[in-house]
Amino acid sequence: MTVAMSDLAARLKAGTTITAEDTLAVRRIVWPDGAIDPAEAEAIFDLNAAVKSSAREWVDFFVEAMKNYVVDQQAPVGYVDEAKAAWLIQCTDSDGRVDTLGELELLVEILESATNAPDSLKSYALAQICGAVLSGTGPTRDGGALDPGSINATEVALLRRLLYAQASDGPAMISAAEADMLFALKDATLGAANAPEWQNFFVQAVGNHLMAHSDYRPLAREQAAHLDAFMNDTHVSVGGFLMRMGQSGLTGGFLQAFAARPPQVDHMAAVAADQAITPDELSWLKARIDADGGFDPLEKALIAFVSAESGQAIPLSEPSAGAPVVPVAEIGRAPASPGLVIGPRTGGGLNS
Repeated sequence: MTVAMSDLAARLKAGTTITAEDTLAVRRIVWPDGAIDPAEAEAIFDLNAAVKSSAREWVDFFVEAMKNYVVDQQAPVGYVDEAKAAWLIQCTDSDGRVDTLGELELLVEILESATNAPDSLKSYALAQICGAVLSGTGPTRDGGALDPGSINATEVALLRRLLYAQASDGPAMISAAEADMLFALKDATLGAANAPEWQNFFVQAVGNHLMAHSDYRPLAREQAAHLDAFMNDTHVSVGGFLMRMGQSGLTGGFLQAFAARPPQVDHMAAVAADQAITPDELSWLKARIDADGGFDPLEKALIAFVSAESGQAIPLSEPSAGAPVVPVAEIGRAPASPGLVIGPRTGGGLNS
């Protein structure tokens, strides 16, 4: 880090706010070449934590610069490594909170822009966003606000971005941990003045966890590194490159990345299998519904949605007189209609 940046950071931390002009001064010093070195990254994070009031321009710069440092400034680009993830978690926790205007947005944008990230960062981001939605206050980067005690439209949008981010806990899918978080948020905000969007999002996201199918799996970081090395090797023949890889013990991972795809499975059968509600999924759903000791409107909407989409009667609702109830043993049969499919590299699924 340059002396100029050290002096500027000290001056800004002595004040009460970072203005647009201050932001431009920092940008000119640390980012003339589009790269942030480790010392500069530490200084930017420290400055963001020290000054409690900042202009929108600072928030934009902070998120842009830190995202570039964490996601793009290593090989392979787009894969957050364990060291960067640990650094980000340590910096974010240094002041005992997630900064609403910067750090919260940074966590979401990193998972949106990265191809993959360590499980430690995914779990940390999930916990921080959950905490922010439940108890956070103040404005967000997009002009909305966090509202403690209830879930407003801004918070639904934030949750949607996180859960369907490319590098989230379940890429293009809702994982078990994410579905558990949604149930925890639901139970904590029952009876509150929640946004209408909340019920729709809760129902569709949990339905995604239970029924959606995806063929997309990101490459492991090691495989992506092998591909990156191959694409950047312009000095020798492919044969020579493969020979050196074999000598270095990297051939296995490289060949796995380039190996011929196995024979295609029956796609519609795979979709139907994922769409069907299995006994294990039914047990998971029953445990979550029973956890709050009631059967609330969101849970009723969820059961109705899952029953309609899966083609199965789910025996967890309050059946009307004469309504047939499918025995538990029959849960998991092949559904009658096409499944919910998520294509490669999409953030869709049951996300409306």
